[in-house]
Amino acid sequence: MASIQEKLADSLGRLKAYQDKNKHSILKGQKALGETHTRRLLQNGYLEPIIRGWYMPCMPGLEGDTTTWYASYWDFVAAYCSDRFGSSWCLTPEESLDYYAGETVAPTQLIIRSPKASNNIITLKHGDTLLDITSSLPDGLVKEAKYGLNLYSLAEALAYCSPTYFSKSPINARTCLCMLNSADEILKVVADHGNSVRASRIVGALRNVNRNEMADKILQFMKKLGHEIRPEDPFEEKAAEFLGVNRQAVSPYAVRIRLMWKQMKEQIKGLGLEPARAVLSMEDILDSMEENYIKDSYHSLSIEGYRVTEGLIERVRSGKWNPEDSQADADRRNALAARGYYQAFLKVKDSVRKVLQGAEAGKAVAEDFEDWHFEMFQPCITAGIIKASDLVGYRENQVYIRGSKHTPLSPDAVREAMPVWMELMEQEEDALVRAILGHFFFVYIHPYMDGNGRTARFIMNAMLVTGGYPWRIITVEERTSYMEALEKASIEGDITSFAKIILSGRKE
Repeated sequence: MASIQEKLADSLGRLKAYQDKNKHSILKGQKALGETHTRRLLQNGYLEPIIRGWYMPCMPGLEGDTTTWYASYWDFVAAYCSDRFGSSWCLTPEESLDYYAGETVAPTQLIIRSPKASNNIITLKHGDTLLDITSSLPDGLVKEAKYGLNLYSLAEALAYCSPTYFSKSPINARTCLCMLNSADEILKVVADHGNSVRASRIVGALRNVNRNEMADKILQFMKKLGHEIRPEDPFEEKAAEFLGVNRQAVSPYAVRIRLMWKQMKEQIKGLGLEPARAVLSMEDILDSMEENYIKDSYHSLSIEGYRVTEGLIERVRSGKWNPEDSQADADRRNALAARGYYQAFLKVKDSVRKVLQGAEAGKAVAEDFEDWHFEMFQPCITAGIIKASDLVGYRENQVYIRGSKHTPLSPDAVREAMPVWMELMEQEEDALVRAILGHFFFVYIHPYMDGNGRTARFIMNAMLVTGGYPWRIITVEERTSYMEALEKASIEGDITSFAKIILSGRKE
């Protein structure tokens, strides 16, 4: 007779086979795996119900955690809607634009349009809901490749979204406007139906993002057709110059991060919290870093869940760390993390020294942070825990942040976003803005599978000390408010709480 473990392994094999065969991993009912396998996986925490009869894969111990849900959110939407409506459904124009713009937050209430809808609302996980409304579909239905979502085309969504979308979601709206390849995309939507009001709004919106050639072409063509076009700007504020936006469409992530940086910089400047800058010698600054190291290392590693002691940190720094002979150092995970943190800290000191000797601060960090990250995990290579190739480049898999509604960028998006982050760091003249936004956007993008938080705090502090500000230790006691402030910035675009936390430890 098979053991309990063998039966569970058999059920997990069935689940893996199902996932390998299907585009998504969402299960409807018990027929997909069979009643016995489904029940066994549910009982052991490898499946979790979404709504009645629908399940998503899970890991034991994560039942009820937001990570599992938001990792499965769009898979469920595509599977559920295709099951109910076949191919006759799509997201709204506004939700289509959010998706095109690289929005990282799943909507609290998702609205689905379908001729087969029954105006029904269902409650999903963690307070999210799905509402289907009876409605016709757009002319240019687009099947999105990653999840199989049905969307409005970019141009049709811009034309048919609510006029208030531009003022309520200016970053997403501007991002989408900058993604247009040509005026023809809009004209094919508005020309045949004589949509002069919609065309007028798009012309005004394009002028707001400095895409004047495209706006003029739409205006002139509509006038040739005999339509009266009165351009109106649907945004509440005029746009400043857009870096990297010209005649060609650009990555939504490149535009989005530039827009968010500009908006958040204005929020930081509006706080009026900038302290007086200290005038210290290079020796004093480097000595201060050494003085703060043990406390900084303890708290930064503790925030990430490592259990370390100040004694262990001191032994690592002094070279007395001996995992072969000391039982206290036998906890390799914690000891290796402490050793890696120290090696990374030494590299950070080198970068700070380079800046204090005349290098541009933002450029130095943009050039050096990969070395910091490598040193952070180099002891794990030596110990054979990870392969050297694991530290080459950025992550190649999707990651999720436990307890967060914000989903970090996809691996492809990371490769588009990181050069923009580095460019903004190099161009930013204000040290305080570089410190706060350098940290925030690094974890927002999440370029690595691990070590993002530690690297981000090194970035923040390198910018602070080279800008005349004290090193800021985020303590483990502050972890909750610190993480909540990062979440607020990611979800609401409001950096003020995070900025106040960073500045709360300053010395007047």
